[in-house]
Amino acid sequence: LQTVTVGVMGLSRGASLMQTFAAQPGVVVKYLCDVDETRAAAGAQRLKADKDQNPEPIGDFRRILDDPEVDALVCAAPNHWHAPATILGVNAGKHVYVEKPCSHNPWEGETMVAAARKANKAVQMGSQRRSSSAFIKAIGMLRDGAIGRVYLARSWYNNLRPAVGRGQPSDPPATLNWDLWQGPAPRVPYQDYIIDGQPTSHYNWHWFWHWGNGELGNNGIHALDICRWGLEVDYPVSAVSSGGRYRYEDDQQTPDTQVATFTFPGGKQATWQGLSCNKHRDSSGFVTFYAENGAMEIDASGAYKIFDTNDKEIDSGKGGYNNSDHIANFIAAIRSGEHLNLNSEIEIGHKSTLLCHLGNIAYRTGHTLKVSAENGHILGDDQASALWKREYEPGWEPKV
Repeated sequence: LQTVTVGVMGLSRGASLMQTFAAQPGVVVKYLCDVDETRAAAGAQRLKADKDQNPEPIGDFRRILDDPEVDALVCAAPNHWHAPATILGVNAGKHVYVEKPCSHNPWEGETMVAAARKANKAVQMGSQRRSSSAFIKAIGMLRDGAIGRVYLARSWYNNLRPAVGRGQPSDPPATLNWDLWQGPAPRVPYQDYIIDGQPTSHYNWHWFWHWGNGELGNNGIHALDICRWGLEVDYPVSAVSSGGRYRYEDDQQTPDTQVATFTFPGGKQATWQGLSCNKHRDSSGFVTFYAENGAMEIDASGAYKIFDTNDKEIDSGKGGYNNSDHIANFIAAIRSGEHLNLNSEIEIGHKSTLLCHLGNIAYRTGHTLKVSAENGHILGDDQASALWKREYEPGWEPKV
């Protein structure tokens, strides 16, 4: 069995991924990287205790890329790092497992696909449900005509997140490399809630456009990926979104209440409703497909229920998914050399992530976007197109 050596970057989400990678047969976790030195050291101690592996704790992920023994980079850093780290990774000859959303803006997603193709490397986005037997079965039934022609997918996300409050300029924690945390993002002064907000540490950056993509990019990506999969669609022809920061008055920039709607060629539509500050759920609480002969609800675990045209339940199936199957799919592609044989290959990941970007751009501009069904580009809208790409800190702009 070919040994696959990996380095993990970002130890919030990466703290779970390091365990799952280390549990794969023949996989060695050589490095654990975090710009907070306490988290890198703690992760190394935990992996030693749990999996009897001895990763080196480091603060700069470029050491992973410089090591010829490393086969793959696992990028679980904040969103603004996903594309730049992935592109640097494949340019350095590494395969990459990158967390969702795969990019911070649409231009990055396209550039990731181009970089992966040029380098001929496996790049998998961390949308684990694509490797779940339960979801594969349910989507397969849809495609086999279980409810006839499918024309609408509705999706949801609910949570009860706290206020971020009003930020105060302060010094970064002594253990944090704030400059490297910002990386490709243009430099801004540190605010006390960016990293160590309460009660969820290392999370509040999600709610600021400079680094994050709001709840639509944070969790909407999971449900919209299933919507796109079940509808058998690629790029939309229009996107519209509305909402706001309604629950709290604070410094959060992204909406806590949002609805996004995407229309696709062939008379198909997908919607997402996100409620970051209210836990009451509609329907399955995840995705429901509507078709000429009934409907199918799929919950977040992949359990499904099928209803006929009179809304009578006529079939159901159990759910279940985990990280392991998705990571095994990634490792298998590395070993086989069939780098496109991935359940969430970067082009798939980009198309689903692009829906989140288009929804957020529609929200931020306040109007409906017309979109090319050929490549997902925004048509005839200079205001919206200005958000297709971000500004980068000098020296950090991704290059293929």
